[in-house]
Amino acid sequence: MRLLALTTALLALALPTLAQESFPVTVTVDAAQTTGPLKPVWRFFGADEPNYATMKDGQKLLDHLGALKPRQVYFRAHNLLNTGDGTPAFKWGSTNAYTEDKDGKPVYNWMITDRIIDSYLQRRVRPYLQIGFMPEALSSAPEGTPYRHAWRPGFRYELIEGGWNSPPKDYAKWEELVYQWTKHNVERYGRDEVLTWYFEVWNEPNGPSYWKGTPEEFYKTHDYAIAGVKRALPEARVGGPDVAGSGGAFMDGFLKHVVSGTNYATGQTGTPTDFLAFHAKGQPTFVGDAREGGYVRMGMVSQLKAIDTGFKKIAAVPELKDKAIVIGESDPEGCAACPGKANGYRNGTMYSSYTAASFARIWELSERHKVNLEGVLTWAFTFEDQPWFAGYRQLATNGIDLPVLNVFRLYAKLGPERLSATSSAQVPLDEIMASVTQKNDVGVMATRDGQRIAVLLWHYNDDDLKGPDAQIALTLNGLGKAASRKVTQYLVDPTTANAYTAWQRMGAPPSPDQDQYQQLEAVSVMHPQALPPLTVAKGQATLNLTLVRQGVTLLIIE
Repeated sequence: MRLLALTTALLALALPTLAQESFPVTVTVDAAQTTGPLKPVWRFFGADEPNYATMKDGQKLLDHLGALKPRQVYFRAHNLLNTGDGTPAFKWGSTNAYTEDKDGKPVYNWMITDRIIDSYLQRRVRPYLQIGFMPEALSSAPEGTPYRHAWRPGFRYELIEGGWNSPPKDYAKWEELVYQWTKHNVERYGRDEVLTWYFEVWNEPNGPSYWKGTPEEFYKTHDYAIAGVKRALPEARVGGPDVAGSGGAFMDGFLKHVVSGTNYATGQTGTPTDFLAFHAKGQPTFVGDAREGGYVRMGMVSQLKAIDTGFKKIAAVPELKDKAIVIGESDPEGCAACPGKANGYRNGTMYSSYTAASFARIWELSERHKVNLEGVLTWAFTFEDQPWFAGYRQLATNGIDLPVLNVFRLYAKLGPERLSATSSAQVPLDEIMASVTQKNDVGVMATRDGQRIAVLLWHYNDDDLKGPDAQIALTLNGLGKAASRKVTQYLVDPTTANAYTAWQRMGAPPSPDQDQYQQLEAVSVMHPQALPPLTVAKGQATLNLTLVRQGVTLLIIE
């Protein structure tokens, strides 16, 4: 088996020297023992900036997302009802969907929202349609409040605030706006299509930056919006509230309101709810002085604790415990539009290995709490016409896929039935939820699709440092009669399917020419490698391989 070597080109910082001896790992998969279904919860993505979906690199990336699982991938975007001319910007977007004439009568304009949704659907992606934010003509913000924010990368986060984040000053007009938009979407795209979408109201209404009203004002805003959707399409799939973190007391109040509160729009008890959504973010730190070296230490523990608490909250409400759950933003940390040295890990394989290790634990937590987890939404897309590999949390840079996107390509190859699988070096869930472990986490997931077996392996560590390789001895049981089995390997690691290290080897050109662009595009792609066939004897076969730190690989056995 070829050595999956870790190149020093990945490390631009002077890092501590670690012992490089490899360590043994025993992995066992029982192909005859299923442990239940594996839902494709990974197929949700999103971004603050809705207008990027209509631009060249945004459309190219949407094509790649739609190809993962055609017409089953969903995209969520902020700012879809903001007032403006549709020019994209950091943490901003606009569609001018709602204005008023000189007499205060509504004027609806769906041209830009149509372009955005068309861009999704033409690329086999469907909307997770966020209803928000508040159009300028409907905003109840105090007079003199700037409507559009003044934030830019490096500024204090609270500067994203503006008149867009206030409750409506006229709830009847707000409901009518949502009704007219939903009605238009049904007429344009067809009832059957729109029934596949998700509809949710606002973003992080429990935080000061995104919502300037009270909790009760949010419940009212939510109720009227849901009433508008339901008036146009009674069977529409509706939910929320996409709170920051597990939501605390705000989420408790919201859950109580949608179950037993008086609906502000209808006067009935409760609010129609098909799914519930909260957010979960990690909390990395930078160890050492960035000017003299140093490295990122990830904080997966924060993300997993938020998910654990969010699941507990929902499971504790009898009327809601079986509802679908979408973790509406699920990421290593909080600011996608914040670049810089401390966020440089996003360019390479720390981000991709973190994704593999964290999703495995999210699946595990959903099983522990017996909740109906339907989606885990990665809040990352692309930032158009920005410096190459600037450190934004994105899936591609200037049209070139980053290694993290290849992990989702691996997920797309997993089967619907999960198999029993263990690894001697997989950090237990409770331990990885307790603190930053700094252990080498070499984990496994395995699935079956008919006679096709998929084995996903990752090698993760919270510290973004060079470290020893994992020497994996994989045993597959339950394979049936003696035969020869074909094995195909897909791999993403610091030297494979990784445009970032290729760009560094080029000398990190700030503006790659067309030949360099083609080279970067080519090396960003995973290519299947045929391994020597497995010989099955007494239902068992073995395979040995080396997986470097921050490597993720998928073996397909058929």
